[in-house]
Amino acid sequence: MGEISMSRRLALAGTAAVAGAVVAAAPAAAAATSLREYQAVKTRDGKSIKLVLYRRRIENGKKLPVLFLVHGSSTSARTSYDLTVPGAGEYSMMNVFAQDGYDVWTMDHEGYGKSDHTEGNSDVASGVEDLKAAMPVIARETGQTRLHFMGESSGALRAAAFASVAPEHVGRLVLAAHTYTGKGSPTLAKRAEGVEYYKTHNRRLRDKAMIESIFTRDRPGTTDPAVAAAVVKMEMVYGDTVPTGTYLDMTAHLPVVDPAKVAAPTMLARGEFDGIATMEDLWDFFIKLPNGDKQFSVIAGAAHALGTCKARFAFWHAMKSFLTMPALA
Repeated sequence: MGEISMSRRLALAGTAAVAGAVVAAAPAAAAATSLREYQAVKTRDGKSIKLVLYRRRIENGKKLPVLFLVHGSSTSARTSYDLTVPGAGEYSMMNVFAQDGYDVWTMDHEGYGKSDHTEGNSDVASGVEDLKAAMPVIARETGQTRLHFMGESSGALRAAAFASVAPEHVGRLVLAAHTYTGKGSPTLAKRAEGVEYYKTHNRRLRDKAMIESIFTRDRPGTTDPAVAAAVVKMEMVYGDTVPTGTYLDMTAHLPVVDPAKVAAPTMLARGEFDGIATMEDLWDFFIKLPNGDKQFSVIAGAAHALGTCKARFAFWHAMKSFLTMPALA
């Protein structure tokens, strides 16, 4: 399908010269990454459901480690991980990790973005089926069947649930803004006020005000206001509603993932001020993970939106360190 090129902004090295001083040369611009679209098909009740995948990488012909990013409840894939915020610096996680040598993939889950909008509610179990449907496409295009995964918010639930049923496809796993039982979560307590609506409706309102609240509900000031404006602009082309399934799961069905069944090396990443889960709840999940290769990282100054907050570079740094952890001898 279509291809788009993105180059990271040139960083200037050195300062203006003064008399007799040596001026440091600016480094060469980073290589452009390309964006391509693919389609996978999921079948449910005899019906085919189109799922759109996105891939960003440096086109150098090399076999690169594959990183799959799983989006959450309220925004689609590229809005979550390939965002452009004019004049505010780098916000495309896909571009950042592609520049670091990864073959980066993501996907609009059923009911989101360019994927088919159906009568389904796109709950966590549906998301697992979406990921299963994506695997043959990725294997065909990359020659790899074992990938690294990162999921944020309900995307973390989707990724962890997938890891528990398809461990053969999961290398290293990053769960950002994750939740476990929901105990003590102010965000989920507030969200539970709408549980009867989620039980009887497959889509919910996700308008401009709701999007803006994502970045202010826990701790105003942790995210640049320009981010919310960019998300609204990019996401509202898909309409002002999204599926209710993950909200229903997080208010009525937790826990939806048994940590004892997540065998992959796993990193939990939590924003210091995230209201979706308490430290105690996440620690309970963490200690039950069976693989000794695991990390718990708290990102100072961050709230729920780890990938788009002011402290995003700290999150990306922690994630990169975990993904490149040397194997046991």
